Amino acid sequence: MESTMQNNKRAILFVRKAVLFLITLIVILVIPLYTLIRMIGKLIKPNFLSVSKYESKNFIFDYVVYNWLGDKEKAQNNRVFVFFLFPTLFAFILFVVVPFFHGIYLSMTDWDGLNTGRESFIGFANYQSIFSDVRFLFSFYRTILYSVLNIVVINAVAFSLALLVTKNLKLKNVYRAGFFMPNLIGGLVLGYIWQFIFNRAIVTLGGAFATSLLTNGNTALFALIVVVTWQYAGYIMMIYIAAIQNIPQDLVEASTIDGANAFQRLKTITLPLVAQAFTVAMFLTLVTSFKQFDTVVSLTQGGPATLMPQWFANILGIDSNVAVQSTSLVAMNIYNTAFANYRLGIGQSKAIVFFIFLLIISLLQVYFNKRKEIEL
Repeated sequence: MESTMQNNKRAILFVRKAVLFLITLIVILVIPLYTLIRMIGKLIKPNFLSVSKYESKNFIFDYVVYNWLGDKEKAQNNRVFVFFLFPTLFAFILFVVVPFFHGIYLSMTDWDGLNTGRESFIGFANYQSIFSDVRFLFSFYRTILYSVLNIVVINAVAFSLALLVTKNLKLKNVYRAGFFMPNLIGGLVLGYIWQFIFNRAIVTLGGAFATSLLTNGNTALFALIVVVTWQYAGYIMMIYIAAIQNIPQDLVEASTIDGANAFQRLKTITLPLVAQAFTVAMFLTLVTSFKQFDTVVSLTQGGPATLMPQWFANILGIDSNVAVQSTSLVAMNIYNTAFANYRLGIGQSKAIVFFIFLLIISLLQVYFNKRKEIEL
């Protein structure tokens, strides 16, 4: 009986908090307009919209008045917070939230860019079609493969560079600047530079390098990983440098006196104390890898074309004699669908699916990394 009553109390408390959270969001949006109307109204009537004589009614009205609309210090501080927050919040809602929900609507229409304003609502037909699009599914597979490899390589290289430039080297600041410099180059420019390197410079070495890596579907993906790692590892390196420099030197010195070697210090001191940096770095590399677009466009244009692997075709239950683009990642597939083929409704539905997938993967990555931090 007592456990049932406790569960009911917890349920009521949860509902109450959820209601107050929604009320807070509404109040934050309404307070600037309320304040403006009240200021104008005071010119006519001094006590216009005054709550000084408010009497308690229910927990919702009490919460709004005592925490947001009243004359007490807490309500005034909350209003000041809203006034400072509102310009940024308004811009975020106008340019992010509203287009996002409008995009969800457009993903359920036959929008092709030429019938804007006259598009027809077709429900989930676009979503049904994209899950039968074998090229989109293949691009999803290639994106996942590329992202996993890219995350591992970038973080391994970045952490190694961070360990190197935090040693007592004479020119360590020069090395840091040099490793970080590629991150300042735009992805499009970087792709064209490395395209020249792969197609003109490396092939002159002959032997195994006589054929450009960009001409083969499998090697083109690894070439893309090399380019992105060269660009992005220096940026992630700075995150690891900040974490390593925050390690108390007393621990390092004590472990050295106790006879711990470099590997033991790395395992028992460095890795546990930079675990939070791994969470941040992996999140950044994960999001960047999945959204890769500009470097792909300039380096490979999504190619080279190849036949779908037999094992992947067997999973989909189709013939493997289907031409696919080996480095056409999801972002590029969405772009080609929407702007090259003028199927913007389908492209928008692909973008929504991609957003949901990336959101889930990001939350899972942060969750498991946080658990790992506690274990370390």
